[in-house]
Formats: sequence, C-alpha cells, structure tokens
Amino acid sequence: MSVDNINASYDKPIELDEIVFEHRNKEYGAYDLRKSYRPILTKSFLVGTALFLFAVLAPLVYLKIKEGQQKEETKVSVDLTDIKDLPPPPEEEKELPPPPPPPPVEPPKQEIVKDMIPEPKPNPKVEEPPKKIDEVKETTIGTVNQEGEKVKSYTPPPPPPSSGTGKAVETPKPTNEIVDRVDQEAVFGGGIDKFRNLFQSNFDNGSVEGEGTLKTTVTFVVERDGSLSDVKASGPNSDFNREAERTVRSIKGKWTPGKVNGEPVRSRFRFPVTMNFE
Repeated sequence: MSVDNINASYDKPIELDEIVFEHRNKEYGAYDLRKSYRPILTKSFLVGTALFLFAVLAPLVYLKIKEGQQKEETKVSVDLTDIKDLPPPPEEEKELPPPPPPPPVEPPKQEIVKDMIPEPKPNPKVEEPPKKIDEVKETTIGTVNQEGEKVKSYTPPPPPPSSGTGKAVETPKPTNEIVDRVDQEAVFGGGIDKFRNLFQSNFDNGSVEGEGTLKTTVTFVVERDGSLSDVKASGPNSDFNREAERTVRSIKGKWTPGKVNGEPVRSRFRFPVTMNFE
C-alpha cells in the first residue's frame, strides 16, 4: 500500500458498521439493512408528514369550496300589524225566533142534558140469615130446612179423612248419653286455633321435668250448655298429662255443643297435644 492510500484511508471516518462487519460478507443481510435504514426512515417520515397535513387541511379546503358554492339567502320582509289596533268585528244581527202560533179557538159549547133510561133488573134473591148456635144445638145440620123431632145433642161433623200413609215423625227427646258421632261437631267460641293459643299460654312448663318431645291426647265431654266435663289425658308422662288436664279446665270460654238432628247433645272431643322441652 502506498503512502497516499494510507493517508486517504485515515482521512475517511470509520463507521461502526464497518468495524462490526469487517472481514464479513456485506452484500446482503444485516449489513445491507443497516445501510438502508436511514434512507427508509427519512422517506417514511416525509410520507407520514404529508398524509397528516392532507388529513388536516382537506376538510378546511372542502368547507371553503362549499361556502363559495352556496347561494345567497333570499330575505323576505314581512310587516306584521298589531292586532290591538284593529277595530272589533261587526256584530252579526241575531235572527229572532218566529212568534208562537195563537191558541186554537174552541167553538161555544151547547147545553146537553143526560137522558136517564132505567135498565130492567131481576128481583133480588132474598137470602135467609144463618141460624144461631143455640137454635141448632138440638137439630141436625143439612142443606134444607125440615121440621121434625128434636135430637138430644149436637153432633159435630166428622173429621176429614187423612191423605198420608206414613208414620208421623217423632221428635227425639234430649238424652244424657255421650254421643261419639254427631251431625255437627262441637266448636269453641272463636275457633279451635284460639283454643290452642289459650292452651299454650296457660300451660306451665315448670311443672314438667325432662327434655325432648312429649305427646298426649286430652279427651273431654262438651255438655249441652257448652261447659266441659270428664277431662282426661292419655299420654305416657303423668306430669305432662296432669298439667294438660289442668290447662284445659282453666281455659275460660264457652263451647257450642255438638248437634244431632238439629238438637244439642253431649259429645266427646279429642284434643292432641305435642310440646318440645329443652
């Protein structure tokens, strides 16, 4: 190498790409991309700037052209007259209704006398007055009057024959027997729910010892006057039975007795009780 070539190589600035790709293939690949990077970036910047300016300026140019093409608005002047200054409209003459027609004139009436012509009538039938009770006590009643011997006593007419063939229905007499099946059940005044609420509020839980669920069935007789009798409880726990019987007797209130054929009777009522104790 000559001295001039050496000086020329030292005068030219050495780039980083030359150092990296020294002694390597520079015809294609990364070296080629690095060399063309700056021109491509410059072109992209210029094209992007041009597109941005076009997007901003195009609407403004379009509006200016549109305004130039618009025609001048035609103005119309209208003079409005104040309504208050106008005179009121003339009143229309109302047509009067025609007068009513005169009442009809009646011709003078002539005097007329009613001619009374008697109407022929048959002679009225003379009816005999009925005999008094004292006069017919010793006679027989008939359709004609007939004289004859007096009878000793007054005989009343026979009763009319009966048209029925069945037996007369006898009204059942009240009985003191306790009826299990009735036509109409006995009902507490206010309903069975009220009776159940009174039972729960009057029941003394402290009189029963133990825990768990206790069951019993309280049976009693509802009398004909609405009172209760023969109250019994049939559960396995005697303390629970005793308190259930006491609670039923302590409830104030009347019952409507059960009925059979519409008559009040003594009927038995069953009241199941289940309570939980903790």
